[in-house]
Amino acid sequence: MNQDNVKDIVAAGIVGDAQRVTEVRYSRKEGKANQARPMFVLLHGWGSREDDIADLMRYVAPYNDYVALRAPMQVPGSEQGMFGPGFTWFHRALPQGRELDADGFSAATAINEWVATHIPAEREVVVMGFSQGAMLAAHLLRINPERYRASICLSGFLAPGLVEGTAPADDRLVSMQKPVFLGFGKDDRVVPPYESRAFAAWLDEHVWLYSRAYDHLGHSVSMTELADVHQWLADIDVTSGLM
Repeated sequence: MNQDNVKDIVAAGIVGDAQRVTEVRYSRKEGKANQARPMFVLLHGWGSREDDIADLMRYVAPYNDYVALRAPMQVPGSEQGMFGPGFTWFHRALPQGRELDADGFSAATAINEWVATHIPAEREVVVMGFSQGAMLAAHLLRINPERYRASICLSGFLAPGLVEGTAPADDRLVSMQKPVFLGFGKDDRVVPPYESRAFAAWLDEHVWLYSRAYDHLGHSVSMTELADVHQWLADIDVTSGLM
């Protein structure tokens, strides 16, 4: 995603309007092949779709079940692309301020409601997201931390919390020490380095954080980063550690 190409694109609808997840992709056996291990909920970024982030599971947790969710809004003009339409959780690729609070809370609420409806309450859930999805992987902890075992945030950013009620669990999150992996590229030109550092600083004060910045990596993921996620998941006993 090139920031210059997308900064003026706005998805249809009103910022902060209620959202609903309707399209998903499950792993084998409808996400019930290995119910002894936590279920992964996967969240893609701007202009992408559920299949893209699902493909990362082979490198980070190949024996865990997953469900990849499609964002409910379509990116205008994306249907003309080579791979068909792309989707977005937010009206803009990189919303700021109160707009990010409103759209972030709306999207996180929709995801949390989908989880409550479709994943048994007794099954642990790990959230992994890229870009917009990484913001939401963290924001789910800010609205319902009790439900989520851990979060993986790849090249993400933080909602500022300017709109009252959009991050209602911040005060109680600190005591829970939820495990969070944060990875980002030092050469990211979409999410500026200061945004990544601010995200890391906030997380460090609120969760049990593992954070790493990767040399020569832009707004993307690398095999080194995915290997780090794989090892981290084994360290916190989410996966078996096997490949």
